[in-house]
Amino acid sequence: MTPPRPGPPLWLLAEITYRCPLHCVFCYNPVDYAARPDELSTADWLRVLREGRALGAVQCGFSGGEPLLREDLEELVAEAHRLGYYTNLLTSGVGLTPERAAALKAAGLDHVQLSFQDSTRESNDFLSHTRTFDLKRRVAETIRANGWPMVMNVVLHRLNIAHVDRIIEMAHELGAEYVELANTQYYSWAFVNRAQLLPTREQLRRAEAVTDAWRAKLGDSMRLFFVAPDYHEGRAKKCVNGWGSMFLTVTPEGLALPCHTARMLPGLAFPNVREMSLASAWYESEGFNRYRGTAWMKEPCASCEHQAEDLGGCRCQAWLIAQDAEAADPVCRKSPHHERVLAAVAQAEAGVVEQPLVFRGPAESRRLAG
Repeated sequence: MTPPRPGPPLWLLAEITYRCPLHCVFCYNPVDYAARPDELSTADWLRVLREGRALGAVQCGFSGGEPLLREDLEELVAEAHRLGYYTNLLTSGVGLTPERAAALKAAGLDHVQLSFQDSTRESNDFLSHTRTFDLKRRVAETIRANGWPMVMNVVLHRLNIAHVDRIIEMAHELGAEYVELANTQYYSWAFVNRAQLLPTREQLRRAEAVTDAWRAKLGDSMRLFFVAPDYHEGRAKKCVNGWGSMFLTVTPEGLALPCHTARMLPGLAFPNVREMSLASAWYESEGFNRYRGTAWMKEPCASCEHQAEDLGGCRCQAWLIAQDAEAADPVCRKSPHHERVLAAVAQAEAGVVEQPLVFRGPAESRRLAG
C-alpha cells in the first residue's frame, strides 16, 4: 500500500551559520561543525526562503550558531516578511545593538527569542564561557523597546536547575511574556557532557514544583513552559511532531533535514539545497521518507499501542544510545535498550562524574571530529 503523501512543512528553520561567540556545553550544533565552514550565499538563502513559502511553510526561524553574525540577516528577514512568513530570531543577544534591532524591525522581524544560561552573571558567563550576562539584560530592554514579545529561553540541566526560582524571578523583572524552561536534550555537545549535565529526579521534581508555584502566582501575565527531559519520563515523544511531517531545517552549508540533528544518522542521504529543490527534498528524498509514518518500525514499536502517539520516538536518540537508528527510542520503558538510559539516570543520582566539561569551540570540534 502506498503511504499517503505528506502535508507541507509548516516550520522552516534557517540555520544560517554555525559561527557563534558563545561556547555552550549543551549546544545542539554538530560536534564536527568546524569541519563545515562553507555557508550558503545570500542568493542561496533567498531562494530557499522562496521555495519554502511556495511549499507551504508559514513560519521561518533564523537560527545558528548566532544568526546576527550574518551581515545579510536584515535582507533575509525582509524577504521572508515580503513572502508572508511569520519570522522569528533565535539569538544569544550578542550583536543585537539598538541600531541592528531597529534595522531588523524595519525589515519586518516579528519575534525574538533571547537565550540566557542562568540567573547570575557568574553562572551564565561560566556556562557560555563568555562575559555576556550584562549584555543579555541590555538586549532584553532593546527587545521590549522595539515592541517585540519578550520571549526568554533557558536550557536547564544539573548545573542550573536548582536556580529555577531565581531564573523565573529574573524573567519577570525583565518583563518576559513567555519563558521556555527547556530541559537539556542529550544530543551533540550535550551528549558529550551528559555525565555532568543530567539532573536527578529530585532536582526535576523541585524545579517543576517551583514552576507550578510561579504559574499560580503570575496567572496570565507570564506564560511558563517547562519542557520535560526524555531520560526521566519512561515514554518516548514524537520527533519534532513526527519525522518529515511539519518541520524542515536547512543547515548553514545547505543540507535539508527533518530535524536539527538528523545528519548524524548513518546510511541516509540528505539532499543539499544547492542541488535539489526544497519540494523535491521534502517529498522525494530518501532522507525525508525513511522514517515517515510507521512502516519502517520493528518490534516492539511495530505492535505497540502507543505507536501512533510517539511514532517510535527519536531516531537520533536511538542511534546515539543503541547505535541502531531503527530501534525503539531507548527512553521508552519497552525498548530493549532502556537499561542504558536507566544507567545514565542512576549515574546522575550517584553524583557527577569527575571529568572536565567540554565547551563548544572550533578546537574541541576538530578534536572530536578527528
